[in-house]
Amino acid sequence: MNNALTPAQIVQELNKYIIGQEEAKRHVAIALRNRWRRMQVPEGIREDIVPNNILMIGATGVGKTEIARRLAKLAEAPFVKVEASKFTEVGYVGRDVEGMVRDLAEQAISLVKLRKKEAVKEKAEEQVEDLLLDGLLPAQQHSINDPVYEQTRSHFRKKLKDGELEDRKIEINVSQNMAGQVGVMGVPGIDENAMANLQEMIGNMMPKRQKKRKLPISEARKYLMEEELNRLIDMDEVKEEALVLAAQHGIIFIDEIDKIAKSADRGGADVSREGVQRDLLPIVEGSAVQTKYGVLPTEHILFIAAGAFHVSKPSDLIPELQGRFPIRVELNALSKADFVRILKEPRNALTAQYISLFEAEKVSLKFEDEAIDTIAEIAWRLNADQENIGARRLQTVMSKLLNDFLFDMPERLVPGSTIQITSALVNERLQSIVQNPDLSRFIL
Repeated sequence: MNNALTPAQIVQELNKYIIGQEEAKRHVAIALRNRWRRMQVPEGIREDIVPNNILMIGATGVGKTEIARRLAKLAEAPFVKVEASKFTEVGYVGRDVEGMVRDLAEQAISLVKLRKKEAVKEKAEEQVEDLLLDGLLPAQQHSINDPVYEQTRSHFRKKLKDGELEDRKIEINVSQNMAGQVGVMGVPGIDENAMANLQEMIGNMMPKRQKKRKLPISEARKYLMEEELNRLIDMDEVKEEALVLAAQHGIIFIDEIDKIAKSADRGGADVSREGVQRDLLPIVEGSAVQTKYGVLPTEHILFIAAGAFHVSKPSDLIPELQGRFPIRVELNALSKADFVRILKEPRNALTAQYISLFEAEKVSLKFEDEAIDTIAEIAWRLNADQENIGARRLQTVMSKLLNDFLFDMPERLVPGSTIQITSALVNERLQSIVQNPDLSRFIL
């Protein structure tokens, strides 16, 4: 776990990918560091220290989801993003709120398995090499301890390591998983994930079939490697560690929480809207959720909720749920200057992404500073005149600007070509859209 980073270091890392929103970054950095601090305190008080859940308020495209996702990657913690509007109250057809905790357990299992596999990778590679050699040179009873056989085996081992036998076909035993072949009829009141888990459980109870297949060594190695890695790791240990990881370091991001707030201005039937809030409450407060890997307590999971709150207000949430999100952060709308920085500064900036795509075709793409200013100006103006979709507007503007070039590669724009994006070119390709708001509604 990478929880030993200080809040200042966490903000510094987030700044590499996210522009602005300093207050939100500070709050999530403190929340992450508090997890490390909690593990340093005496056990007697440790269980009583619960995370301060965060409610982010801001329009779409200002960085709410990206902040939470980058935080989880930085912490190397299991992370799940859910949309509150997809949940329904218990008793209605749909997905219940406990599903997000079960998803978090799945993410934790994947993380722990990945780490365990990395730890035994070297041993697995040695065993796979022996299995491939067995396929190439099946050992006979009389060949055991035969110097000629051992010499031949050493010769083929060197060829394997040098990659000279990748296309040679060998026969291996392939295990067929029966889980996908088991049909389970739908049961009212049980969501799709629960049905999939039931199907997997029944399939795992059935004996696995072995089937002989002839595969090139390059493909056989991948298959055998996965089998050996799974054989070398202890799944009971994985489950135990994953449940602890999810419970102590998991992050659940609940998007569109404003969609389940009951606004006084909103007429019509609020189908299970308040019911979903009441179902969320015990999960956020702290409860024990049964997953297929065991019981997962939620007291120390960090919950980050987010919503635009255009129609409703945070105070429209039920008071009990409001109290479980004590930290409220309002994210600022993005300005033209922010758009310029978004296009230039982050490691994964859109300009850098497009430059890489063009480099794949051996075409050089260059942006002048004035062109970036013009792109930012057009994106900001479109957001001001139409629906404000934040930084996502840059993606639509860049796509409109560069799609013709992307289509022309590599036939018309041959490898070795250079494309210079100037302010004049940007205006030429996008000005008609900016001047015709009716048309831009459909295109951008």
